Amino acid sequence: MHHVAVSALSHDGLMREHNEDSLVVGAWTLCAATTPTSQTFYLPITTPVVVAVADGLGGHPAGEVASSVAVRWLARAAPELTDDALVRSALHACNQSVYAEAAGHPERTAMGTTIAGLVVTEQGVVVFNIGDSRVYALDDGLVQLSEDDSGSPMPGQRRSHVVTQTLGGSVELEPVDPHTSTRRLGDGATYLICSDGLTDALNDTEIAAIVASHKGGEAAFELLKATIEAGAPDNITVALVEIDIT
Repeated sequence: MHHVAVSALSHDGLMREHNEDSLVVGAWTLCAATTPTSQTFYLPITTPVVVAVADGLGGHPAGEVASSVAVRWLARAAPELTDDALVRSALHACNQSVYAEAAGHPERTAMGTTIAGLVVTEQGVVVFNIGDSRVYALDDGLVQLSEDDSGSPMPGQRRSHVVTQTLGGSVELEPVDPHTSTRRLGDGATYLICSDGLTDALNDTEIAAIVASHKGGEAAFELLKATIEAGAPDNITVALVEIDIT
């Protein structure tokens, strides 16, 4: 039987008052963690396994609510996410759920979140994202599979902090166009999913060096440690996914 091992953690960083990141691993969710939290999971791929990170929008209200709505919705939908088309449909419905949650609470108007992750099935791996949280494959080095929804960076910046597409994020419902792709199980056995709290602090070369030297939960911890040493200006959430098809 094929399995997925997932090592995940979330931390509020050094400069944020609270954590607006959330994550989902299978049926388990972690939302707005107030203390550093690390978990390791071993899940059979008898039904689709979803692993995703959501980063609530800064500068908007209730980012932690938006991100929690997104991951909890995906956790419930996961058993039905058997192919690319169903993942895309789920993300459209997830977007509507974020807007519906905001509609009943005026203080949450325009709340929004990014989402990035993958669904592992016996047929393959569906990679998806909306926003600028990222999915990487650890093949021959670190390869970004997600597509950043962001504007052009300002001079001197490595990347833009203007996110051009999110779940929620506007007063009135805006449709989304999810980025999705499908890989064979054998195309890459290890994946990294993260919020921009990691990639704003560390570049791809630094991240690649850490994950090449460590495995699983140790690698996740070392990524967090390096981010803290770099100043950790934002919430940090990472999930390392290792697929065993032997």
